[in-house]
Parts: sequence; C-alpha cells; structure tokens
Amino acid sequence: MPIYEYECKSCKTKLEVWQKITEEPLKICQGCGGELIKLISESGFILKGTGWYVTDYARKEKKENKKEKEES
Repeated sequence: MPIYEYECKSCKTKLEVWQKITEEPLKICQGCGGELIKLISESGFILKGTGWYVTDYARKEKKENKKEKEES
C-alpha cells in the first residue's frame, strides 16, 4: 500500500497516510478542520534481484574506442 503525504492549508500540519490507490483522498484536517492538499513527494527506487550491475550499462570509454576503430 502506498504512503501519501498531505498538508493542511490552515495549520500547516503535514501527515503521512497509508491508503489504497482506490481510496478517496483525505480532504479535512482532523486537527483543525482545515482543507488538506495532497503533496507530491520523492519516491524511493531500488533495483533488486539478479542482473542489475554497473557492468550492465555501456561506458563512454567503450563507445569512443568503438568509434575510433570504425573510423580507421
């Protein structure tokens, strides 16, 4: 289940809530009764499992050497 962040427009309180994607967003602050706005936050991105190595990505050095060989 994703975690959503909200901020109250009135009291500036920030809160994090575990919600299903299908649930309606929160609209009222429980503390002061003000309006809540949904914040956009950075998400964590972790590659797990086999096959994700630094060596899997092409290096600039290899590309430059290949171009030099093709030109010769």
